[in-house]
Amino acid sequence: MHAWETGSQACAGVRRWITFYNRLRPHTAHGGRTPTMVYVKSIATDQQAQAET
Repeated sequence: MHAWETGSQACAGVRRWITFYNRLRPHTAHGGRTPTMVYVKSIATDQQAQAET
């Protein structure tokens, strides 16, 4: 656990952790890919499917 001196420091720390967790950290549920990688691939797949119809 990390102790911050101010609420602003706490908010910044939590924001960094959320960014790391959602954008940079590989998740086993996604086959070792980051949530961002999964999301970007799903958008590309959706766009390709729409282009084919």
